[in-house]
Amino acid sequence: MRGWRACLVALVLSASGAMAQTSGLIRLTDRDDLFGWEAVGRVDLGRDGYCTGVLIAPDQVLTAAHCVFDRAQRAIPSDIIRFRAGLRDGVVIAESGVARYVVAPGYDPAAGMQAENVRRDVALMHLTTPIPAALASPFHLAATPAPGQRVSVVSYGRDRDKAPSWQRDCGLLWRSEGVMGFDCAVINGSSGAPVFARDGGRVRILSLVSGGNWDGGESRAYGVDLPDLVARLKKDLRAAASRPLAANPGFRRVTVGGDAATSGAKFARP
Repeated sequence: MRGWRACLVALVLSASGAMAQTSGLIRLTDRDDLFGWEAVGRVDLGRDGYCTGVLIAPDQVLTAAHCVFDRAQRAIPSDIIRFRAGLRDGVVIAESGVARYVVAPGYDPAAGMQAENVRRDVALMHLTTPIPAALASPFHLAATPAPGQRVSVVSYGRDRDKAPSWQRDCGLLWRSEGVMGFDCAVINGSSGAPVFARDGGRVRILSLVSGGNWDGGESRAYGVDLPDLVARLKKDLRAAASRPLAANPGFRRVTVGGDAATSGAKFARP
């Protein structure tokens, strides 16, 4: 699809709280509402805001790469990052600090929403304390999507950061060169949110939200192809864990942040 590059360069997010009321979002407030989605959580980033993340193993969380860089494009220390699985109105299913993280090779925090950057906008975090699957069962990755694939998104966001919101039905619009476009409702804080697809009767992660826009009543979200990137990131994370921290410039070690993280939300900037 030829027009997607221009769309990404011009990405703007101007939605307000009214968006949640007009986009079919369902607030997952009660424990019963959250059943099956416990592995989605809020990634608190100290004073740099928050993003959405999702467990793919008891000790591994996927989120967007741009989330782990501050406004000056510096890597956020891992010891001020905290993953809070199933957070809703101050209650969590489980939570953990982050020991280390790696970002996709070639990702440049200063390059913004350029196409080459969007397709690398993925980070993998290693938790200090694994979260048992009995509390929050990790999700697997989906296979290659079919044209017109129907999807859903669970995310935190501006004006709805206290509990996850679920958009149960939106669609894949196009897929090109490692990037996907969706008509899903996203907003600040939705960065790193998993885009789910049904695969053989199971819900699996098809993509992660990198950015999006809300313009003229039409919502758009942009995500990345995951299988090859995640396989590489898992190898990099294992290698990082086996080396002294000082020898790993791609990540920093860190642990716990407080509620100050809720003061802002991360999203890819134009």
